[in-house]
Amino acid sequence: MPKQSLDVAAILATLRARQPLVHNITNYVVMNSTANALLALGASPIMAHAIEEVEELVEMSGALVLNLGTLSKPWIAAMLKAGLHATAKGIPVVLDPVGVGASRLRTDTARSLLEQVRPVILRGNASEILALGGDMGGARGVDAQHTVAQARQSAVALAKTWGMTVAVTGAEDYVTDGRREARIRNGHPLMGRVTGTGCAASAVTGAFAAVEPDAFNAATAALVVFGVAGEWAAQRAQHPGSYGIALLDGLDAVTAEDLLADARFDVEATN
Repeated sequence: MPKQSLDVAAILATLRARQPLVHNITNYVVMNSTANALLALGASPIMAHAIEEVEELVEMSGALVLNLGTLSKPWIAAMLKAGLHATAKGIPVVLDPVGVGASRLRTDTARSLLEQVRPVILRGNASEILALGGDMGGARGVDAQHTVAQARQSAVALAKTWGMTVAVTGAEDYVTDGRREARIRNGHPLMGRVTGTGCAASAVTGAFAAVEPDAFNAATAALVVFGVAGEWAAQRAQHPGSYGIALLDGLDAVTAEDLLADARFDVEATN
């Protein structure tokens, strides 16, 4: 399969120049840390879920991120209303199917959003992608019980079925739109010991989607930058509490030179 190139540094530079507004309907656990991650990267966050205002706020935004972390009926209704409006206006939607497979509510909500909203990017861990693809059930909360390699076929199938990009995060990240695939080998194990790093990765993906019209390129660049920032953080903090802060610093500190030196990823066309 032929290798393809991707200028991650150029997309990051565009993001920092434009400072896109990213509308997040996300969970209580991560609102603060997710907003700070976007600010550190160079984007601008808005965290709002009142159904009476989501359409107005979506129109102001460059991207919408829907996160299923702490679901309730009013939030589900707001996600659907915001997502439908974003899609109608051509605003990219990123779906983070947190805990899909752990309960019927989560699985049904994620599938409903896929069917009705048609997000451009789905970002989840391996167990979530497998569960959403119908291959596995019984996921334990937000924890991945499977490897990224195990979720690859489900990711490709979901991408082809829904015409979207699927990003599977783990020890090695995998991104596919059914025609291309990327394998990203950046990141650090401490990422899995800080609550909300996956949610932050989805929000960061939204920021990249706001400035890069190719959803596959946006998702790949986002995860490369997030992974390099995570490695930068691990050089300065060895425990979860301090690492969470260092990761924010890493998102702010990562440069084009860092990406040139440290980014480890491959992009190629699929068969």
